[in-house]
Amino acid sequence: QVRLVESGGGLVQAGGSLRLSCAASGTTFSINTSGWYRQAPGKQRELVATIYSGGTTNYADSIKGRFTISRDNAKNTVYLQMNSLKPEDTAVYYCNVANRLLNAWGQGTQVTVSS
Repeated sequence: QVRLVESGGGLVQAGGSLRLSCAASGTTFSINTSGWYRQAPGKQRELVATIYSGGTTNYADSIKGRFTISRDNAKNTVYLQMNSLKPEDTAVYYCNVANRLLNAWGQGTQVTVSS
């Protein structure tokens, strides 16, 4: 059974930083595509960043240059470093891992950025 557990969310002032972590059990991040999504109140869930099995990354235009996705294969953990946070980054952030046979989600972690 695949389980993803996010941590690291919280309340931060605009311009601040947070690092989200997503630890996996029952699957291995390094051989799958993993990513971070977010969902703000009243909005659809949107893709924030992706890291592929080979290490290639991809980012939404809204967070390019501010967020960095990375992976620690030894810890089987994916991270999202978020810098220069803005109030519009406020959302629940979800970790995802996917392949042809799998599409698993974490429970989400709340990020709130105050102005």
